[in-house]
Amino acid sequence: MLRFRQMKTLQKFASVHANVHNHFCLERHLVDRLTYKERRSAALAEWQSLAS
Repeated sequence: MLRFRQMKTLQKFASVHANVHNHFCLERHLVDRLTYKERRSAALAEWQSLAS
């Protein structure tokens, strides 16, 4: 928080970061490797389509 000069900037960053983190945070410890890789690939493909 100390890197942000204004609280408004911190709030914008935190809201965007939370959305991106939730999109890629797939709880690796709860699923097997194949399922994790499939979900990770799907999330990355969706992210690339949104970013382009």
